[in-house]
Amino acid sequence: MAVLQQNKAATRPPSYYIRQRLVQNKPAMVGLGIIVLAILVAILGYAIMPDSTPNANNGIVQIQKKNPGFATQVLRIASPTPAAAVNPIEFILSGAPEDYTEIPIESYTFKGDSLQVQPLRSNNALADQPRTFALKEIIADPENYTAGSEMQQIIQDKYIQNKTYWLGTDKAGRDVLSRLILGTRISLGIGFVAVLISLFVGIVVGAAGGYFGGRVDKLMTFLMTVVWSVPSIMLVIAISLALDSKGVWVAFVAVGLTMWVEVARVVRGQILGLKEKTYIEAAQVLGVPEKMIIFRHLLPNMIGPLIVIATANFASAILIEAGLSFLGLGVQPPAPSWGMMVNEGFQLIGAKAGLYLVLLPSLCISILVLAFNLLGNGLRDAYDPKIPLTNG
Repeated sequence: MAVLQQNKAATRPPSYYIRQRLVQNKPAMVGLGIIVLAILVAILGYAIMPDSTPNANNGIVQIQKKNPGFATQVLRIASPTPAAAVNPIEFILSGAPEDYTEIPIESYTFKGDSLQVQPLRSNNALADQPRTFALKEIIADPENYTAGSEMQQIIQDKYIQNKTYWLGTDKAGRDVLSRLILGTRISLGIGFVAVLISLFVGIVVGAAGGYFGGRVDKLMTFLMTVVWSVPSIMLVIAISLALDSKGVWVAFVAVGLTMWVEVARVVRGQILGLKEKTYIEAAQVLGVPEKMIIFRHLLPNMIGPLIVIATANFASAILIEAGLSFLGLGVQPPAPSWGMMVNEGFQLIGAKAGLYLVLLPSLCISILVLAFNLLGNGLRDAYDPKIPLTNG
């Protein structure tokens, strides 16, 4: 029986032990759980946001800079021209435009075929005078309008709602929770694209320098040294000026092009050691094309280190994007970005609401970056064969 167990263990592939070490690393699994949750939130996006308008940009001036947990009644007045319908895929990707106007109110009374409301007192002004709306002005289909108590009940059920802003509102009266949820999509999207760009450029440059050596290696090393010496912020500014644009996609490309040097250095170092192996020399003697040697025999042996670097770069990309958006060089309004939200809160730091506007997106950035770092450390340990398994 013991012999059978030893034979079974001997036939297990290295990937089995990598998975086991990763699963046994509790901090890494916590980080992985946070990342999976963030990915689900980013994918669902508008489907789980209280404000499902594009960019969560439905601002109400009367309720700007409210603290978490603020609740109010809202009167919805249907627009004369309804917004175009969107299919479920479009809704998940970009939301749906609103086809109504919202007015926060303190109280309301019906008077025949009209509705009198007391608008909510705003932060910087006295309470507005009561306003009166004809019921026909409120409903979406005035052609089916019927006077009487039945129509008043329809108004109460469909057009007067209680809204709670669980994380408060920003300086434009927008829902902070919705913008944080959408900011998750932007942070993960920039991290993903930046990691892909950095892996592609880093693998090409590092593999060319490490395998061919000589002048090619000197040129690639010089290129890595130059890029490494330029601050990321300055490089992003230069890329933005070169592309003559600022926005989400420019931030994607700019962040990616600032992170490939570390990948190239690791790939170069690994290839310098691997290309001296006997199986590489045998492939060269047999006339195997150099491109096939690099992509079939060398790079597959570096998957572990590359995964660890990609995880660390993901966290770095989120931090770089947040810093750029804070400075106004990354994602541009009205698209929500955690870094831009921190900047908006920083401008209101004297107000109580400013504390929440700085603290909430900062916590999101910190938790997500910590999750990627925990997972990266776990992957590093998982690929280390010297670390024993606790069982099996």
